[in-house]
Amino acid sequence: MVLLGGGVVSLLAVAYGAGLLLNHSDVPKGTTVLGVDISGSRDEAVAKLQTAFGNRAATPLQLTVGGKPVELKPEKAGLSLDAQTTVRNAAGSDYNPVTVIGSLLGNERVADPVMPVDEEKLQVALQELAGTAGTVTEGTIKFDTGKAVAVPGKAGTTLDTGASAELVTKAFRDMVATGSAGAVELPVTTKEPAVNQAELDRAMKEFAEPAMSGIATVKAGPKSIPFGPKSLPKILSMQAVDGKLVEKYDLEALKAIYGNSFDGVLITRGTGEKTPVSPQDVAGALGKALRGKTTAERTVTIDTNPS
Repeated sequence: MVLLGGGVVSLLAVAYGAGLLLNHSDVPKGTTVLGVDISGSRDEAVAKLQTAFGNRAATPLQLTVGGKPVELKPEKAGLSLDAQTTVRNAAGSDYNPVTVIGSLLGNERVADPVMPVDEEKLQVALQELAGTAGTVTEGTIKFDTGKAVAVPGKAGTTLDTGASAELVTKAFRDMVATGSAGAVELPVTTKEPAVNQAELDRAMKEFAEPAMSGIATVKAGPKSIPFGPKSLPKILSMQAVDGKLVEKYDLEALKAIYGNSFDGVLITRGTGEKTPVSPQDVAGALGKALRGKTTAERTVTIDTNPS
């Protein structure tokens, strides 16, 4: 019995030594990722992963938002298969006798794929999808000839980005693992417009109604140009920013309207350089004039030599 036991130990020792010799490579023999053998050098292992899963990891995901089919590229959504880290985690010799001897018998050593998620990029991508598929209508103010008109918003549906992030991540990992994820229906939720009636009332009272109440004049040097009911609707609009309505000026339309009115007028900038009047200069002065109540308040001069 002693001799028999010693013989078994000797055989195991020989097998263990043979297993260590076979597993001298960076990635031990029998190591697999998602069923693909990646044993060999690190470079070989990375190449095997890229060959097996590279196309899958780059395949656009097929999604549905509110019944509308859309595609989402994994790279844009911050989803990837990190072959380098996967191999690094799988590399190195395993000195466990059971594992070493098992490799001689063809046993599989399973390594997990590393598929990181850039949460910020994923949320940005989902917000873009929400913008194209949502049915919420924001409250705004439209400028018509001689008047400002408040347009209330309407509640609707929008993408549930929190729940969708989990589904998109799972779909990507399924695609890498199996080559197919199927069309994924992303959940939507009800959303109220960010601009409510109170904000509409405020913006109408503080800006829109005064803006359309009469002529606003912008001066620069010896020159000036009036803006009134016909020209202002071509320039003005309102946009929602964090639930607030702020005025927006179409600088191209503004430049087309004042044309060469300020040609030859130069403004001394903070650097000391003198440059022509720009649409931004005119928009800044016009914004002040539109809030005025009297003729004097509605006439604003661009400072050409600010100190």
